[in-house]
Amino acid sequence: MVAWPELPDLLKDDIVALLPDLRAFARFMCREREAADDLVQNTILAALDKQAQFEPGTNLKGWLFTIMRNRFYSDLRAQRRRPTAIEDVSMTPVAAVDNPEATLQLKELSSALWKLSPQAREALILVGAGGFSYEEAARLCDCSVGTLKARVSRARKLLSEQMK
Repeated sequence: MVAWPELPDLLKDDIVALLPDLRAFARFMCREREAADDLVQNTILAALDKQAQFEPGTNLKGWLFTIMRNRFYSDLRAQRRRPTAIEDVSMTPVAAVDNPEATLQLKELSSALWKLSPQAREALILVGAGGFSYEEAARLCDCSVGTLKARVSRARKLLSEQMK
Protein backbone atom coordinates (compact mmCIF):
# COMPACT_ATOMS: atom_id res chain seq x y z
CA MET A 1 0.00 0.00 0.00
CA VAL A 2 1.31 3.43 -0.96
CA ALA A 3 1.45 6.04 1.79
CA TRP A 4 0.85 9.63 0.75
CA PRO A 5 1.64 12.69 2.80
CA GLU A 6 -1.36 13.81 4.81
CA LEU A 7 -3.69 16.02 2.77
CA PRO A 8 -4.84 19.24 4.34
CA ASP A 9 -8.45 18.88 5.54
CA LEU A 10 -9.57 21.72 3.28
CA LEU A 11 -8.22 19.95 0.17
CA LYS A 12 -9.86 16.68 1.24
CA ASP A 13 -13.18 18.47 1.66
CA ASP A 14 -12.82 20.15 -1.73
CA ILE A 15 -12.06 16.83 -3.46
CA VAL A 16 -15.00 15.12 -1.76
CA ALA A 17 -17.28 18.00 -2.78
CA LEU A 18 -16.20 17.54 -6.42
CA LEU A 19 -16.88 13.79 -6.53
CA PRO A 20 -20.42 14.16 -7.98
CA ASP A 21 -19.08 16.42 -10.78
CA LEU A 22 -16.23 14.01 -11.48
CA ARG A 23 -18.59 11.06 -11.55
CA ALA A 24 -21.03 12.83 -13.88
CA PHE A 25 -18.24 13.75 -16.31
CA ALA A 26 -16.86 10.21 -16.15
CA ARG A 27 -20.31 8.78 -16.95
CA PHE A 28 -20.50 10.88 -20.09
CA MET A 29 -17.02 9.84 -21.12
CA CYS A 30 -17.23 6.13 -20.30
CA ARG A 31 -20.93 5.44 -20.78
CA GLU A 32 -20.80 2.54 -18.31
CA ARG A 33 -21.29 3.04 -14.58
CA GLU A 34 -18.53 0.63 -13.53
CA ALA A 35 -15.99 2.08 -15.96
CA ALA A 36 -16.92 5.61 -14.82
CA ASP A 37 -16.46 4.66 -11.17
CA ASP A 38 -13.06 3.15 -12.01
CA LEU A 39 -12.09 6.32 -13.87
CA VAL A 40 -13.07 8.51 -10.91
CA GLN A 41 -11.13 6.28 -8.53
CA ASN A 42 -8.06 6.29 -10.77
CA THR A 43 -8.33 10.06 -11.14
CA ILE A 44 -8.38 10.57 -7.39
CA LEU A 45 -5.45 8.16 -6.93
CA ALA A 46 -3.46 10.02 -9.61
CA ALA A 47 -4.35 13.36 -7.99
CA LEU A 48 -3.20 12.12 -4.61
CA ASP A 49 0.00 10.81 -6.15
CA LYS A 50 0.62 14.17 -7.86
CA GLN A 51 -0.77 16.43 -5.13
CA ALA A 52 2.55 18.26 -4.82
CA GLN A 53 1.95 19.56 -8.37
CA PHE A 54 -1.33 21.22 -7.40
CA GLU A 55 -0.94 24.90 -6.63
CA PRO A 56 -3.22 25.98 -3.76
CA GLY A 57 -5.55 28.78 -4.79
CA THR A 58 -5.89 27.52 -8.36
CA ASN A 59 -8.86 25.71 -9.91
CA LEU A 60 -8.99 22.27 -8.26
CA LYS A 61 -11.99 21.21 -10.36
CA GLY A 62 -10.14 22.03 -13.57
CA TRP A 63 -7.03 20.23 -12.36
CA LEU A 64 -9.01 17.08 -11.50
CA PHE A 65 -10.98 17.18 -14.77
CA THR A 66 -7.69 17.48 -16.70
CA ILE A 67 -6.30 14.45 -14.89
CA MET A 68 -9.53 12.54 -15.62
CA ARG A 69 -9.60 13.51 -19.28
CA ASN A 70 -5.94 12.59 -19.79
CA ARG A 71 -6.45 9.31 -17.95
CA PHE A 72 -9.54 8.48 -20.03
CA TYR A 73 -7.80 9.06 -23.37
CA SER A 74 -4.67 7.25 -22.22
CA ASP A 75 -6.78 4.23 -21.20
CA LEU A 76 -8.70 4.44 -24.48
CA ARG A 77 -5.47 4.33 -26.50
CA ALA A 78 -4.30 1.34 -24.46
CA GLN A 79 -7.60 -0.49 -25.07
CA ARG A 80 -7.36 0.05 -28.81
CA ARG A 81 -4.04 -1.80 -28.81
CA ARG A 82 -5.62 -4.82 -27.08
CA PRO A 83 -7.94 -7.27 -28.81
CA THR A 84 -11.53 -6.68 -27.77
CA ALA A 85 -14.10 -9.26 -26.81
CA ILE A 86 -17.57 -9.22 -28.26
CA GLU A 87 -19.88 -7.66 -25.71
CA ASP A 88 -23.46 -6.60 -25.34
CA VAL A 89 -23.79 -3.00 -26.50
CA SER A 90 -27.10 -2.36 -24.81
CA MET A 91 -26.85 0.57 -22.44
CA THR A 92 -28.37 0.70 -19.00
CA PRO A 93 -31.45 2.92 -19.24
CA VAL A 94 -31.13 6.42 -17.90
CA ALA A 95 -32.93 6.82 -14.57
CA ALA A 96 -35.64 9.47 -14.37
CA VAL A 97 -38.43 10.48 -12.11
CA ASP A 98 -41.64 8.48 -12.08
CA ASN A 99 -42.76 10.36 -15.17
CA PRO A 100 -42.74 8.10 -18.25
CA GLU A 101 -42.53 11.11 -20.55
CA ALA A 102 -39.46 12.42 -18.72
CA THR A 103 -37.87 8.98 -18.91
CA LEU A 104 -38.46 8.88 -22.66
CA GLN A 105 -37.04 12.39 -23.10
CA LEU A 106 -33.92 11.48 -21.10
CA LYS A 107 -33.42 8.36 -23.21
CA GLU A 108 -33.77 10.43 -26.39
CA LEU A 109 -31.32 13.02 -25.08
CA SER A 110 -28.85 10.34 -24.04
CA SER A 111 -29.11 8.69 -27.45
CA ALA A 112 -28.64 12.03 -29.21
CA LEU A 113 -25.60 12.87 -27.06
CA TRP A 114 -23.93 9.59 -27.98
CA LYS A 115 -24.41 10.33 -31.68
CA LEU A 116 -22.17 13.40 -31.32
CA SER A 117 -18.45 13.12 -31.93
CA PRO A 118 -16.44 12.55 -28.74
CA GLN A 119 -14.92 16.04 -29.01
CA ALA A 120 -18.30 17.74 -29.46
CA ARG A 121 -19.86 15.72 -26.64
CA GLU A 122 -16.97 16.50 -24.31
CA ALA A 123 -17.08 20.25 -25.11
CA LEU A 124 -20.84 20.41 -24.60
CA ILE A 125 -20.72 18.51 -21.30
CA LEU A 126 -17.87 20.63 -19.93
CA VAL A 127 -19.55 23.94 -20.79
CA GLY A 128 -23.20 22.95 -20.47
CA ALA A 129 -23.26 20.52 -17.56
CA GLY A 130 -19.81 20.94 -16.01
CA GLY A 131 -20.13 24.67 -15.49
CA PHE A 132 -16.75 25.47 -17.00
CA SER A 133 -16.20 28.70 -18.90
CA TYR A 134 -15.19 28.41 -22.54
CA GLU A 135 -11.64 29.37 -21.57
CA GLU A 136 -11.42 26.73 -18.84
CA ALA A 137 -12.95 24.05 -21.07
CA ALA A 138 -10.57 24.95 -23.92
CA ARG A 139 -7.60 24.48 -21.57
CA LEU A 140 -9.00 21.12 -20.44
CA CYS A 141 -9.47 20.00 -24.06
CA ASP A 142 -6.09 21.40 -25.09
CA CYS A 143 -7.56 23.48 -27.91
CA SER A 144 -8.22 27.14 -28.66
CA VAL A 145 -11.27 28.94 -27.27
CA GLY A 146 -12.57 29.43 -30.81
CA THR A 147 -12.32 25.70 -31.54
CA LEU A 148 -14.14 24.87 -28.32
CA LYS A 149 -16.91 27.42 -29.04
CA ALA A 150 -17.33 25.93 -32.52
CA ARG A 151 -17.59 22.41 -31.06
CA VAL A 152 -20.21 23.53 -28.54
CA SER A 153 -22.17 25.40 -31.19
CA ARG A 154 -22.17 22.43 -33.59
CA ALA A 155 -23.09 20.05 -30.77
CA ARG A 156 -26.03 22.22 -29.70
CA LYS A 157 -27.24 22.51 -33.29
CA LEU A 158 -27.00 18.75 -33.88
CA LEU A 159 -28.77 18.01 -30.58
CA SER A 160 -31.52 20.45 -31.44
CA GLU A 161 -32.01 18.83 -34.85
CA GLN A 162 -32.04 15.32 -33.38
CA MET A 163 -34.50 16.23 -30.63
CA LYS A 164 -37.14 17.69 -33.02
